[in-house]
Amino acid sequence: MQTLQQKASEWSGVPTDDAFAIDETNLFQKLGLQTFINLSTNFYNRVYDDEEEWFRSIFAGSNKENAIQNQYEFFVQRMGGPPLFSQRRGHPALIARHRPFPVTHQAAQRWLHHMQQALDSTSDIDDDSKIKMMNFFRHTAYFLVAGDELKNQNQQIPCKHAAAKQQ
Repeated sequence: MQTLQQKASEWSGVPTDDAFAIDETNLFQKLGLQTFINLSTNFYNRVYDDEEEWFRSIFAGSNKENAIQNQYEFFVQRMGGPPLFSQRRGHPALIARHRPFPVTHQAAQRWLHHMQQALDSTSDIDDDSKIKMMNFFRHTAYFLVAGDELKNQNQQIPCKHAAAKQQ
């Protein structure tokens, strides 16, 4: 059985080593806090203005400013900066935090479309960092898809106690 990381690599087309190349450089020190704030703001402006209603509806219950803050704090923490996200919200636990949302292949593709556009239009990020970040984002998006599929499989399979009661 494939691990979630293996599925993420297969579905994203990004080998694990490339996905975690972000760890080779402290991108927070290189880019600075404001760059991450700008990236997340740019990204969520695109998401909330998306022409596809099905995609916008995923975020309808979320406050845009909170979404921006959650994202840039996670990025800062994951890419070498202070643990802003964990200090405010606890462990990132990405799969658990995304459990309420339909994290499908289609949603991941749309999310990645907006992130690529946001990266491309954030001039403070050099090309090498953009490649590393996008590889990480692509791999992580499909890691979440794999986690969502596992969640859906587990909902369809009753636990051993429920199965025993049905007999």
